[in-house]
Amino acid sequence: MLVEPIKPHIGAVIRVDRSALCEDAVVRNCLDLLEERGVLVFPAIGLTDQEQLAFTDKLGPRVDYYSKAMDDPDSDGFYKVSLDEKVNKRIESVQATFFWHMDGFTTDLAPPKATLLSARKIAPKGGQTEFASTYAAYAHLPAAEKKDLEGLRVRHTFLAGLRHVLDDPTPEQLDRVRQTPEQEHPIVWTHKTGRKSLVIGTQADRVIGMPVPDGRSLLVRLMEWAAQPDFTYRHEWREGDLVIWDNPGALHRVIPYDRSSGRLMHRTSIAGTEQVQ
Repeated sequence: MLVEPIKPHIGAVIRVDRSALCEDAVVRNCLDLLEERGVLVFPAIGLTDQEQLAFTDKLGPRVDYYSKAMDDPDSDGFYKVSLDEKVNKRIESVQATFFWHMDGFTTDLAPPKATLLSARKIAPKGGQTEFASTYAAYAHLPAAEKKDLEGLRVRHTFLAGLRHVLDDPTPEQLDRVRQTPEQEHPIVWTHKTGRKSLVIGTQADRVIGMPVPDGRSLLVRLMEWAAQPDFTYRHEWREGDLVIWDNPGALHRVIPYDRSSGRLMHRTSIAGTEQVQ
């Protein structure tokens, strides 16, 4: 197993034979590296669906609330990321991923520990996935700004995540959105490890106790800070690539691509191990 860091604060390329991927030593190394590097890239490893499921299950308990939420009874354990309505019925949810976000922060469940995404078909233009380390973003804030963030809490809503996608939601769309409860989280998450990260993204709607414009401006500035080149990595997909990211410590977004491109990603997630606090 060879490890090549991508940038000082984020990312590593992992080179390992696919037949060894589920070996205990490899799994332990991957979990440690995920905590350290945030994003792991397995170039053109070409996993089958069953191999991806097996690797996911070795990394931790699998969670599959995405497929249920997207009315996909034939998911086979995967959430299929596609703009083809024959594949994914909730196009607006896929389009919402064009904007910086973190998964699972508008549900009652602990946010997923990690997400695995494999490229089944790539778009000829666009479709790259970008990641931003919210650990590094917090760590490099000036001390005075860290102090200003102490005790601040933010309301996260699924509707806020769709704000840039739906100008005029239909009653059906609003009903679906309202089925997802609002959540309130600290803007700085102190993890069990003692590390701290920012809990931000387009689903972060407003800062509790602040005037709406002031709070939203703060959230935008923090996203801009986290998205600076030192803390980010853009993955240029090839078919067969597998990427895993530490969901509690990384924002992500996809570069827009044409709906007719056929782009298809198969996604699995590992259940979260701690609630935000």
